[in-house]
Amino acid sequence: MITLRNITLRRGTKIVLDDASVTLQPGEKVGLVGRNGAGKSSLFALLTDRLQSDKGEVEIPRQWAVGEVAQNMPETEMPATDYVLEGDTRLMAARKALEEAEAAEDGHAMADAHGLLMDAGAFDARPRAQALLMGLGFKGVQVDAPVNSFSGGWRMRLQLARALMCPADLMLLDEPTNHLDLDALVWLEAWLQRYDGTLIIISHDREFLDAITKVTLHLDEAKLMRYGGNYTAFEAMRAERMVLQQAAFEKQQDRMAHLQKFIDRFKAKASKAKQAQSRVKALERMERLAPVLTASDFSFEFREPISLPNPMLMFDEVACGYATPEGDKIIVRGIDRSVLAGQRIGILGANGQGKSTVVKTVARMQRAMGGKITEGKGLSIGYFAQQEMDVLRPDEGPLSHMVRLAKEVSPGAREQELRDFLGQFRFVGDMVNQAVGSLSGGEKARLVLAMLVWQRPNLLLLDEPTNHLDLQTREALSMALNEFEAR
Repeated sequence: MITLRNITLRRGTKIVLDDASVTLQPGEKVGLVGRNGAGKSSLFALLTDRLQSDKGEVEIPRQWAVGEVAQNMPETEMPATDYVLEGDTRLMAARKALEEAEAAEDGHAMADAHGLLMDAGAFDARPRAQALLMGLGFKGVQVDAPVNSFSGGWRMRLQLARALMCPADLMLLDEPTNHLDLDALVWLEAWLQRYDGTLIIISHDREFLDAITKVTLHLDEAKLMRYGGNYTAFEAMRAERMVLQQAAFEKQQDRMAHLQKFIDRFKAKASKAKQAQSRVKALERMERLAPVLTASDFSFEFREPISLPNPMLMFDEVACGYATPEGDKIIVRGIDRSVLAGQRIGILGANGQGKSTVVKTVARMQRAMGGKITEGKGLSIGYFAQQEMDVLRPDEGPLSHMVRLAKEVSPGAREQELRDFLGQFRFVGDMVNQAVGSLSGGEKARLVLAMLVWQRPNLLLLDEPTNHLDLQTREALSMALNEFEAR
């Protein structure tokens, strides 16, 4: 059983949890939901001891093994299967015990280590690891390819497979559906439905949550509220609770106004003084109910471009790829077409086929491996990277990013104007100076959106833009793109 008791947690000046309490039973499958920046990933860090609470207690059974998906991109030449195998902590501990026993030539310890290896399923561990890889979309020839030979999307699948390989009593999955195609998503749903440990998932995919979870934890305004049901049930129950809460608040306000009116009218009359005083005491004893407060609607729009070249881009037998120590590796070749103003173009293909490579080439993030790209006069590119940190600096705050951007595209902009603009994207107060590296994935994505809007681009390049965005921000992006399309 997991128990959080009266937890207060701060990240810098921000209170993430305020006197929060919740209990989760063994084997429950839980969806952790809340807007971007609410503190969901911080709660995961608290459960894994990467963060310590400022007040309160976190109780997790000591013997429980915890599995989670690492968010960093792995850089290693280790074969994919071996990399995934390292996620099996029991197997790795048994292998280490055997190595130490053999080095010490301790027969009893070697026997014990072989027993640990058997308990850890060492004899079928490799096929189990490869089954995970195949389920997540890797082909037979890829399961032993070097990790650093894969694209970013495939490496995140490797991190997911490594987490699933862990014999965990508690599994923490933060946005596991990012970078998955439909087949891999269906496979993951089935795997998680069979998983018999305790599962907590952060996701903004309501269909995915509905298919797997039976409990929903809502993190809002530094409070944790538990709902018995999947995401759809949570929405219905929360809406009902908010209606009841607002009705109770309004009823109390009417009662308080009635008492205060009596007090004001009769407190000076001797014949009514005793009754007035009793109402004063009743008013003082009354526990004040809070009004229903919900996150304000978030919306934005792309500003009118300064110019609109047509054609915007012309490709002449362009080849895209990346440089390696052995030479240029071409992934996509023979691109021969024009991009006209007003067009909406989707780039489709399996992970690793070169979609992000093409976009990075067009965005001038890397050079073309062949052919020629001709840009229209006045072309202004707005690039949303699949990995936000490709265009952000981890040690600088949102305001520093906007100041640097403004110097390039609008030198006359004042700092207060930039602060007000960031406020439209929910970067308020001290958040404008908070290091980007400490922001949540959704907050980083929102900062990239803000920078895109400020640039007034006439060509948008969006590489997996909905990753990490909460449902409200996804809706705002969809509306903004529809408006951009109408121009």
